[in-house]
Amino acid sequence: MVYQVVIIGGGVAGLTLGLKLARSNVETLVIEKQSRASHLYKGELLQPKSLSHFDRLEILPLILDNGYVLPEIEFIEMNRKNGRLIPQANNVFSYEILDPPYNYACMIDHEKLKSIILKEAQSFRTFHYMNQSKFLTFKDEQTALVETRGERQEIRGAIFVGAEGRGSRVAREMGVSYKEYAYNHQFLTVSFPRPPDLTKAEMFSWQNRFLGLFPLPDGRVRTVLLIKPGELKEMKKNGLSSFYDAYTDFLPSLEGYVDQIDSWNKIQLMIPFRHHASRYVKQNKVLIGDAAHTVHPMAGEGMNMAIQDADILGELLVYLIRGHNLTQKELQWYEEVRKPRAEFMMRLSHQAALFYSYPFDWFQKLRKKGIEKTGAFSHLHFKQMLNISGMGMLPFTIGDRLQQAGIPAPVNGKLKRSKKSYYFAQEEDYPWAYTRASGSGKKGKRQ
Repeated sequence: MVYQVVIIGGGVAGLTLGLKLARSNVETLVIEKQSRASHLYKGELLQPKSLSHFDRLEILPLILDNGYVLPEIEFIEMNRKNGRLIPQANNVFSYEILDPPYNYACMIDHEKLKSIILKEAQSFRTFHYMNQSKFLTFKDEQTALVETRGERQEIRGAIFVGAEGRGSRVAREMGVSYKEYAYNHQFLTVSFPRPPDLTKAEMFSWQNRFLGLFPLPDGRVRTVLLIKPGELKEMKKNGLSSFYDAYTDFLPSLEGYVDQIDSWNKIQLMIPFRHHASRYVKQNKVLIGDAAHTVHPMAGEGMNMAIQDADILGELLVYLIRGHNLTQKELQWYEEVRKPRAEFMMRLSHQAALFYSYPFDWFQKLRKKGIEKTGAFSHLHFKQMLNISGMGMLPFTIGDRLQQAGIPAPVNGKLKRSKKSYYFAQEEDYPWAYTRASGSGKKGKRQ
């Protein structure tokens, strides 16, 4: 059998693309190497744009039933006094500044999300799934060599999608190079039972220390603790009590909850860095998700960028398979839409990371001022939430940055148009369907 699309990697990105294609009657095969959940931390915060995609795939109600809705995120700046960290300032960033219906975020267990997408995809006869299968190499342009439980086999396809994440073999076969950037900090992440009064997302910070708390269903909370490189080794020397102390230093009410973590094996280390592929498309090979780009996790955007990749590529592939030119020239539409947006989000996450990278008092004051002013000015608040939501892309101007720093700026301080006009339009998400397709000689029409 020759599949129309072969997706290598069965994470959220690969499964979302597989579901999208199967719903449109495209013969799709997803090849997944692992047979069980990975110990590596994967994203759990779904932003509004991702929720809108899942709504179109008709699985949003299931996601909400198994998730925890977050209408806002509270930023709490701390100060040390008499040996204790105490709240100094707090600011709330609200998704409700966005237009409904997608004016909230949602936390959901990563493996639960995958299971929801996979179960829905398997309800379509055009969806095929192979696990415990490892992609080895390409024999020719339309043949992949795959190893399944020790046996090699040939998989034939018209289009191959690399969705394996970092270290993508498909990217290697494409000869892709990466621009990489490393950071001067790391993160520890773990979930545990949460206090009853912890019902919203909270982000505590002091100097270059940071603790993020994100409620999950079933009375649990996902936590993210910023540490210095090498600090985990010191913590392990001093025992789990040093880990507990790092949490209760920020929030004493976590005592009795964080110490339910009884093994270092339950705590995951994240080493943040960002990379960006030199290209997303080559011949009939395409990259999505972490195979194409990774970002600093501060804004929780990596998984959302992957879902957005899957939506754009899925729409394009369905359009091309339904009678248009299935060539690299036409596949390039995907890169033209997604690459600038990925670069924008990478810059946004990088800037957020820098705010927590240095221990200087003046740096903390600048961060505190920036967060305070962004929350206080409605146009800055809207820009921030629009950008992280994925619903649009509205860069901050020099005047905006001056306002965030508390410097009076000669700007109006208002949006020039209605908020809705800054959202991505259908023509921006799927331009091939509205613009004369290169080389086709015909006006594109949305299918």
